[in-house]
Amino acid sequence: MNTKTKISLLILMGFLTITSCGKKETAPAEEQTETSTEGEPAPTAAPTEENVLVIEGNDQMQFNTNELKAVAGKPIKLTLKHVGKIPKEAMGHNLVILQEGTDQAAFALKANDAKATDYIPESEKASIIAHTKLIGGGEEDTIEFTIDKKGSYPFICSFPGHVAMMKGVLIVE
Repeated sequence: MNTKTKISLLILMGFLTITSCGKKETAPAEEQTETSTEGEPAPTAAPTEENVLVIEGNDQMQFNTNELKAVAGKPIKLTLKHVGKIPKEAMGHNLVILQEGTDQAAFALKANDAKATDYIPESEKASIIAHTKLIGGGEEDTIEFTIDKKGSYPFICSFPGHVAMMKGVLIVE
């Protein structure tokens, strides 16, 4: 990356950091967990054994929620939507779900040097449960995975500098 591009990115990040301060409006994450009780038929429009989660990232380096919930042992379908307009080269987002106990700051430092793999460091594969691809404004990506063990699993955006504001926890019950 040449010096002019680096300076442009730093200026953009500084501007976005300054403009994102102040009142933070968040919308709750769309979450659907299907359950059925005896005597009631299960809905036919949605799968009954799947956790469907949606989270949004924006041009102010924010997720719309810092907490997601899912049921252990059931497939999880997670969609990341970038609701901003800035392209992924300048304001890319991904969502990386990490193993419990992973040092998020150390992971993010290694991710900074992993541009060729969309900021997913090869050396840290054992720390990653699942991740979306890197997306830009107006794009979305959906991943499917299962977590069998109940617990709290941190998630972050591993694009350089974003982990400071774009992180949360996936609670598996």
